[in-house]
Amino acid sequence: MADERKAFLLRTDPLLWRDIEKWAADELRSVNGQIEFILREAVRRSGRTGGEEAPAPASAPEPDPVDVPDAPPESGLPSHLR
Repeated sequence: MADERKAFLLRTDPLLWRDIEKWAADELRSVNGQIEFILREAVRRSGRTGGEEAPAPASAPEPDPVDVPDAPPESGLPSHLR
């Protein structure tokens, strides 16, 4: 079956793009996969899923909390991920 995802053009600030590239590399995702992850999480946290959550793509693995390096408190990570 053909990929049913919506394709669209995204224009963004070069510095934001660089930050997303680094974040994606840190989590072993493509930039596209990272942007999709960020958007999915934002929609989920806002409670605007409409009752149907799209499944996470198989190519976007979640890091094992045991393998997450220590992060300083100012990182914004929840305490269980520090």
